[in-house]
Amino acid sequence: MQTNMDTRESTAFGRAMILATMALATMLYAMSLTIVNVALPQLQGALSATQDQISWVVTLNVVATGVATPMTGWAVARLGRRPLLLGAVIGFTISTLLCATATTLETLLIYRMAQGAFGAPLMPLAQAIILDTYPKHQHAMANSVFGMSVVVGPAIAPSIGGYLTEVYDWRWTFILIVPLCLVALLGVWAFIKDAGKQQGIRLDWTGFLALSISVACLQIMLDRGERLDWFETPEIVVIAALMALTFYIFVVHTVTTDRPFINPRLFTNRNFTIGLVLVFVYGMLNLTPTVLLPSMLQGLKGYPDSLIGTLLATRGLGMVLGFVCAARMGKLDPRIGMTVGIVCIGISGWSMATFDLSVPAATVGWIGALQGFGCGMLWVPLSVVTFATLPAKLLPEGAGVFHLIRNFGSSISIALSVMAVVRTTKVNYAELTEVVSPYNEALNFDTVTGLWQLDSVGGLAAIAGEIARQATMIGYNNAFLLYTVACFSSLAFVMIVKIKR
Repeated sequence: MQTNMDTRESTAFGRAMILATMALATMLYAMSLTIVNVALPQLQGALSATQDQISWVVTLNVVATGVATPMTGWAVARLGRRPLLLGAVIGFTISTLLCATATTLETLLIYRMAQGAFGAPLMPLAQAIILDTYPKHQHAMANSVFGMSVVVGPAIAPSIGGYLTEVYDWRWTFILIVPLCLVALLGVWAFIKDAGKQQGIRLDWTGFLALSISVACLQIMLDRGERLDWFETPEIVVIAALMALTFYIFVVHTVTTDRPFINPRLFTNRNFTIGLVLVFVYGMLNLTPTVLLPSMLQGLKGYPDSLIGTLLATRGLGMVLGFVCAARMGKLDPRIGMTVGIVCIGISGWSMATFDLSVPAATVGWIGALQGFGCGMLWVPLSVVTFATLPAKLLPEGAGVFHLIRNFGSSISIALSVMAVVRTTKVNYAELTEVVSPYNEALNFDTVTGLWQLDSVGGLAAIAGEIARQATMIGYNNAFLLYTVACFSSLAFVMIVKIKR
């Protein structure tokens, strides 16, 4: 087995190549989360999907990542880190290529779940390898480079994806990643050494399967409930019952078995438990705008994909700036940085909740930058506070649960936000059409009769289209209002965090 000392005796060039390889592999996975968002409107038309169905392209990928992430420690112990990395990169490359060949929504969703599952070990494993490769006095530098690569990928991905989608089609958002995956694969093959396997580590399959089924059922219920009229449909009733049963099995098994999938001792640590609540909210706040904004900007404003990608990229630039500021505030009370981050995100959410059909592109851009800045500011102190008082022996398990909850928050928030848009759009359309009547004097004004005439089919179609646009805009406003409420409600938890001096 290779020891830490053996690894650290490698040359500076070898350490740099390991850092570059791990940063590239993790950046590609992070890019796969955001680069497809700008292509969602085109995907919706190409695959004949509804708005709630096309959101599965993001949510199922996130769910697969969240469920597979806690398995990383067990997989490393059974396979070794080099074989696991090779298998993860190869699987991620193949599934990414398959995403580009999908011809139906069902096959694309399967490939996206595979992409998320194979990409799940990359981030925790890459961070562990980097810390194992560099001596302690260089950990800060290595983590900074690694962290920036994770941020830069999602920052530039939307603009590149928007350009490729507009010039070619949505398939190129996946094809772009494949050559870079091959470079990462060569780097893993050439520079990553195996640290050996560990004996005696097993996976609690009962807990893992019960939690996986429960999470999948909840996601399906939220995604399909609105379209199937919720519990009026037997399918939703069965899914809800299966979710409750498997979650009950998971809880009972966790508190009765000796080595559960998730160690219940983690939740006896106050900071860690509060951190899980906050990272759940962070997951809700991080990805939701990148899913809602592309469909809103293209469907209601008619923006081209390249412009949408540029506007989403401003969020990534704001996040880079947020990370830099958070690093410089490292010696301050972490609650200050967390509060600043939450307030910035909340302000951006409230601003998005006031959007109308005449909102300029520049406004969308700076609000996105503010939202990204808040996410960058919040993430660093949140990570520090969550693990500040957790015993060292519980850190590996804690990290897996931490990222599981973050991904779970993202998938739940996306599903709830899309549901809010779809449901409130229908409600507002019904309410707005009630005022369309020959007896409404406002419709007889000269400024109105030129476009909307109630005595012709064309006039009725025009006013119906405008009502649909206004109702949809209100639906997005409601979703962003829900986003804002979730953000500001998390401030109460920041105040009860215990600071380790």
